[in-house]
Amino acid sequence: MQNLPQKIRSKKLSTKVDLTAMVSVSFLLIIFFMVTIELAKPKVLDYYLPNCIDEQYRSVCNISNENRIMTVLLDDNNKVITYTGLLYVPIDTPKTTKYGKNGIRKVLFERNKKVLEYSTALGKPGRGITVIIKPSKNSNYGNLIDILDEMAIAKIEAYAIIPEFTPEETKLLASN
Repeated sequence: MQNLPQKIRSKKLSTKVDLTAMVSVSFLLIIFFMVTIELAKPKVLDYYLPNCIDEQYRSVCNISNENRIMTVLLDDNNKVITYTGLLYVPIDTPKTTKYGKNGIRKVLFERNKKVLEYSTALGKPGRGITVIIKPSKNSNYGNLIDILDEMAIAKIEAYAIIPEFTPEETKLLASN
């Protein structure tokens, strides 16, 4: 018998695939999307307007915190108009100011200081002003960013951006 060359057989490799890394990546992706969805939800401030808007109902209307409300109207040419309270009986009359350290920032700091002192006297310390920002159609996006920067610098925690104007505010913007 002759020695015949034997057939060389290839070694069979295991067909198992290790999916441990794939499971880890999928869990990381799931966690990432859950967190980003949660962070993308808008944080909403409850904003209550009084039911009495006309001047004739002022004697009947009870607004407990009107001295905490400051309204900032943004107009063209970097013009900022501020008033505190309600426009038809303001606590601080409407004033035109500008952006910057000696403008709106100074007004925000002073008003917030007064309101904090008032709140402390009432036994509710730490309740500062609520600023209502109303950009007009003539104001630009940069004005809105500037006023939001001023809110951050002045450490105003409660503010709302509302695009609607009352007829009195529209007249005020037209006259200035």
